[in-house]
Amino acid sequence: LGKIYGPRMKEMAAAFGTMPQEQIAAIEKAEGDYTLSLPGGDVVLTQSDYEIHSEDMPGWLVASEGALTVALDITLTPELIEEGTARELIRPIQNLRKEKDFAVTDRIRTAVYADGEVYDDIAASLRNYRDYVMSQTLSTALTLGKCAEAPADASEVEWGDTHILIQAVKTTAS
Repeated sequence: LGKIYGPRMKEMAAAFGTMPQEQIAAIEKAEGDYTLSLPGGDVVLTQSDYEIHSEDMPGWLVASEGALTVALDITLTPELIEEGTARELIRPIQNLRKEKDFAVTDRIRTAVYADGEVYDDIAASLRNYRDYVMSQTLSTALTLGKCAEAPADASEVEWGDTHILIQAVKTTAS
């Protein structure tokens, strides 16, 4: 466009930078020339003069089809990370219940053992999601300790690129 409109390029660039989504959609739908009204006068654009594409914004996932655009905020907040950790903790506890042939209604006491950053992550998660994890796994108690404290019957479970230990003991009926 610089060869055609030379001195007006700054005005055109400013217009494109502040153009509302509706106008961009109208340009995309134009089958022939599109007249862009600018303070310095109209500019006629042909389809070969421009290319429109969308890019994801940092922290957002954007998809467009026709007149519909959907944007999802994919920023991981500390709260989302804690909730995800809690949900990830439920899966191996449930698998351990299955391995031990516990009945679906059996109540258990659960102990999780981890070290370092993994310990800190699980501890942070359990501060807000302990009751949720306990209700989902039918645990009457849920404790967190260091790996060195784990009893011999604790099961090793894959956790990211490391391992944690989990002990699940069926409680007696009350």
